[in-house]
Amino acid sequence: MSRFVDDIRRARCEGKLPKRFRAADVRRSCPGWADSTYSVFLSKHRTGNPGGYTAYFKQHSDGSYSLID
Repeated sequence: MSRFVDDIRRARCEGKLPKRFRAADVRRSCPGWADSTYSVFLSKHRTGNPGGYTAYFKQHSDGSYSLID
């Protein structure tokens, strides 16, 4: 699993990140990653992504994401 996903999971467990989040929320809760990581990683690793990447997130109709348990 990605260290970035580990950081996101940790932020969720610690209450620093809401259940549904956006890239800006992750940027505030998990600082220190490249700017492009925040803008690309969530959609690249969502359920049903076109690249066939490992899915860690579900994207909701409002554009927010949540972790897949």
